[in-house]
Amino acid sequence: MSAMFGKPRAGAERPPQSPLAECNVAILGCRGAGKSALTVKFLTKRFISEYDPNLEDTYASEELVDQQPVLLKVMDTADQDSPVNCERYLRWASAFLVVYSIDDRKSFEGCRRYLDVLARHAQGCQHESPVLLLGNKLDMEQYRQVTKAEGMSLASKFGCLFYEVSACQDFAAVQHVFHEAVREVRREAERSLPLRPLFIAEERPCLHVAAPAALATRQGLASCTLNTLSTVNYKEIPSVAQAKLVTVKSSRAQSKRKAPTLTLLKGFKIF
Repeated sequence: MSAMFGKPRAGAERPPQSPLAECNVAILGCRGAGKSALTVKFLTKRFISEYDPNLEDTYASEELVDQQPVLLKVMDTADQDSPVNCERYLRWASAFLVVYSIDDRKSFEGCRRYLDVLARHAQGCQHESPVLLLGNKLDMEQYRQVTKAEGMSLASKFGCLFYEVSACQDFAAVQHVFHEAVREVRREAERSLPLRPLFIAEERPCLHVAAPAALATRQGLASCTLNTLSTVNYKEIPSVAQAKLVTVKSSRAQSKRKAPTLTLLKGFKIF
């Protein structure tokens, strides 16, 4: 079952009939890590401490991330302390938030199993799905069992971003994490775009080429007119040693002004 919380966020209006880009985020982690609390905090700015750990749902919210509207869908998963039936979110999600509680070392150890599953899944995918490791319940600092350094080390090992937040207190930090997931999805999409090839054109004169016209000058400026037919041949960029420099000078000897000098790279242009 899916649900839409409230109305679109302020400033997220878009032109009529303009489809929103979508970003699917799956929240993973052991029971009691605060996955549902984070989801509801982000969607409603409210904190609710008690949830049914067996309920799984998907929610949607229209967000404005870096002045670009996006339909952000969030799956609040309900695994029983280990990855179970992973295909339902591995195939669906564009990004993953792996959550543990800083006051529960067991939930932190459980994150390793999720990160291992995501790492194996990424090996068989053409497009990588960003993963963010999230230490929740920062308001329980006095009961901390997992240091920030341990969280950063685990994130570094799996090549994912790392954050610590409090679903109870800090809405801005929670919102930043979800928006950063959208940004990572966009960055990955940009990295996956194919590169445009660069062509170098070499202009070669045909066999029948008209002779150059006589050099003429006007108001002391040199000009050169050359009536030629040319063909375009694509080839690799020549080395510097192969390039020929040609110097063209004004032929007006009686001019008192110094004739300008034009240096050309013969036969090549980049377009």
